[in-house]
Amino acid sequence: MRAVLEARQKTAAVRVEDLEAELERVRAALAEAEEVLRRRVIGLEQYLEALAEEEAPAEAVASRRKQVGPRRAVPHRQEAAGTEVLSVDYQALMAAALEAGADGLGARRAAVVLGWDSASASRVEGARARLKRLVERGWLVEEKPGRFMLPAPEQAAAGAGRPGGGS
Repeated sequence: MRAVLEARQKTAAVRVEDLEAELERVRAALAEAEEVLRRRVIGLEQYLEALAEEEAPAEAVASRRKQVGPRRAVPHRQEAAGTEVLSVDYQALMAAALEAGADGLGARRAAVVLGWDSASASRVEGARARLKRLVERGWLVEEKPGRFMLPAPEQAAAGAGRPGGGS
């Protein structure tokens, strides 16, 4: 009987090793595919910008520039009726936080949601900054360090961005 159980254990251990190797292969393939996608998105954006500049007269290009000044990309939660007032990127982050539920949304996953390279530290930090901005404005809470989630209904009604009412 012992020999049978040991054989089953060895078989299970081999299966785990095989699956771990396959998981690493899939992760590497995913990272490569994400990088290809990121480069193609950037290439398409650059092409469309160049095409638009080529078609637009020089005066129109100069007038399209945004005026420099203070702007609030993310309104405070208590000033907004719903997430539709947020930009598309922030709406995507809110949807991902809703989907993540009690586990919370991490910065690396947020970078993927934004279509950024999750292997790039600067992109992950950029995603983290956006999540922190949503916390500051009361849209999300950071109950555990690095885990961003929707506030509890009573927090959302009070407009608290962080536990304890801090900013």
